[in-house]
Amino acid sequence: MNPFVILFYQPILNLLVWLHNIIPGDDFGWAIIGLTVLIKIILLPLSAKSLRSQKSLQELQPKVDELRKKYKDDRERQGRELMELYRKEKVSPFSSCLPLLVQLPFLLAIFQVLRDEVATGNLDLLYSFVAIPETINTVFLGIVNLESPSIIIALAAGALQFWQTRMLVHKRQPLVPGAADESMTSMMNKQMMYIAPVITVVFGATLPGGLTLYWAVNTLTTLIQQIAVFRKHAGAVPAARAA
Repeated sequence: MNPFVILFYQPILNLLVWLHNIIPGDDFGWAIIGLTVLIKIILLPLSAKSLRSQKSLQELQPKVDELRKKYKDDRERQGRELMELYRKEKVSPFSSCLPLLVQLPFLLAIFQVLRDEVATGNLDLLYSFVAIPETINTVFLGIVNLESPSIIIALAAGALQFWQTRMLVHKRQPLVPGAADESMTSMMNKQMMYIAPVITVVFGATLPGGLTLYWAVNTLTTLIQQIAVFRKHAGAVPAARAA
């Protein structure tokens, strides 16, 4: 048995079936939602760190614009100064990518479990202490078949993705005299605000609805966490300045 099966595939299969067994209602959708919340709790420190870093990067944008203007004719010096600024402020410009990379094996495992185990009824990889259910109801809320693509869940996931990304980029930063109105970073962020939801809807409309439901709930919990982190951060900044 390969490491991916041991570390991700089999645990996720067992967690999903166990949640399906203990959550009333005989609805596999609630098991997927429960699994998403559990994974979110496990990855909570990582995602919280990433959100704080993204907020700090947003607040650093005026200083970044200043350095880009100051060293616009010396790209090598500009790069060194930017990295030094990030080092001093203890933020990483690549921090937002890490949670997504960590999510990839979970996404792949859920996709394979839905395709190879739930759809076929083959549950040979269950642990001995997890009861085999008589049936698995994959029609979420009696409406959406989680084994098939669902445009409804895909649109919901895209809307949540737009809301989450918009919150990160909507705050207009104070302009630095002489600096460009929109830096390359802010332009890329604004493009991502529209591109990411479109990609979510396109992929979500072609993949099993159960996988898209996982992504939608994961985005919703990230959005809630993002609101909490940003409010806490906004309250901490004035206090720090007053000190």
